[in-house]
Amino acid sequence: MSYWKKLVDFLVGPGDGVRARDSKGHYKADDKSTASVNEAYKDGKKPIARAKKKAPAKKKKKKAPAKKGRGRPKGSKNKKK
Repeated sequence: MSYWKKLVDFLVGPGDGVRARDSKGHYKADDKSTASVNEAYKDGKKPIARAKKKAPAKKKKKKAPAKKGRGRPKGSKNKKK
């Protein structure tokens, strides 16, 4: 965050992001005809969305080389009779 934004947030205060509610307790919607004010939030400004952290990329597993001599060893009981 730049020093200018920190100073502005300190003096003006960041948008707290508290949603406005009507008399029944339901969330209010934004009136699209008023471009400068967002009625959906109490302070009239939508909070700034923060960037989400990405999950680290998964490492691919390398295949192990094929082992020789799998199964029963040759010679002992595999001989044809």
